[in-house]
Amino acid sequence: MSSDPSDDTAAVRRARFRSFAGIADRFGATASFLCAIHCALLPFVIAVLPALGLAVLADHAIERAFVVFACTLATVMLLLGYRRHRRANALLLLLPALALLLAGVLVDFEQSAVTHAWLVTTGGSLLAIAHLVNLRLSHVHDANCRHE
Repeated sequence: MSSDPSDDTAAVRRARFRSFAGIADRFGATASFLCAIHCALLPFVIAVLPALGLAVLADHAIERAFVVFACTLATVMLLLGYRRHRRANALLLLLPALALLLAGVLVDFEQSAVTHAWLVTTGGSLLAIAHLVNLRLSHVHDANCRHE
């Protein structure tokens, strides 16, 4: 063990980043699964939302903003995870997830609600799975890493 204070500071920073990355991946996975459930159910409850005062949940601008946020969070966290564990498994799930989500946002909801729901539900589910894979790869890497 080194008595150099910079070693301790670097170790603390790495531990804090691992903690933040784990929280961000868990948040991303949860948000993506909730988004997938929301998108799957939306065609069935679209008529009920205004009666409940929840019409804002069906607003396409809100959906687009959430998809952009989810895609950005996933891309950043999975690239950071890849830099740490050097395994492309999560990134291989990320690419089709992004394609499906973006295609789903571009589909005209009024013309093809089922296609829209299928695309965003599948994309959101893949995005959540990518976060979970990244979290698992990071955990395994940290457990096997003996250089800290």
